[in-house]
Amino acid sequence: MNKTVLVLDTATEACSVALFHQGNTTFLEELSPRTHTQRILPMVDELLTQAGISVQQVDVLAFGRGPGSFTGVRVGVGIAQGLALGAELPVVPVSNLLAMAEAAYQQQNATKVVALIDARMNEVYFAQFERDEQSWKEIVAEQVCSPEKAIAQIKLDEDIVVVGTGWNAYPQFEQANLGLHISEITLPSAQYMLPFAIQAIAQGSTQSALDIEPVYLRNEVTWQKLPHKQK
Repeated sequence: MNKTVLVLDTATEACSVALFHQGNTTFLEELSPRTHTQRILPMVDELLTQAGISVQQVDVLAFGRGPGSFTGVRVGVGIAQGLALGAELPVVPVSNLLAMAEAAYQQQNATKVVALIDARMNEVYFAQFERDEQSWKEIVAEQVCSPEKAIAQIKLDEDIVVVGTGWNAYPQFEQANLGLHISEITLPSAQYMLPFAIQAIAQGSTQSALDIEPVYLRNEVTWQKLPHKQK
């Protein structure tokens, strides 16, 4: 694929960017839970400068659309929207839970993944995924729920790998003695969102920046839509 793809993510404590350009992938990532707004654009600029290109030379922009921290998700979506509108780029929203599943696949060849992000207030963002030769499918849909409810919904199988901060955040998971493999992958990274962006490009399923919205999973959280989206 000869497209140039830029990815950014600020949905959790991690702040990361990745660039696919001329067949090569570069990325930057750091822990910056309270400084996403100060760090994300300089990180984008650094990657683009290293590649010798401007944002106008990017073909597609992908971003972590949540779930994650309210502020982090909002920052990521807002920055993605601003960059994409300014450079007239199509966009690809990517699930942060699914990005961690992809990390487990690339690092550990895991094809059965339970993803859990600590949502605070005795809840987790939770989903279960399974991968065939080409793509992932949801076994349990993304949701926010208590640890007990997540445990009750996990489809037990051999070789399931757990990713995300949620497992260690609540002792109920360990106490359930489910026999799962606990990964060291705890936070999503933009580099593992690239495959979904590339797939979306191949399928022609990119979106307009005007249409993107964050995924909070908690219903009481709202997103200020752009004027043409408001009703």
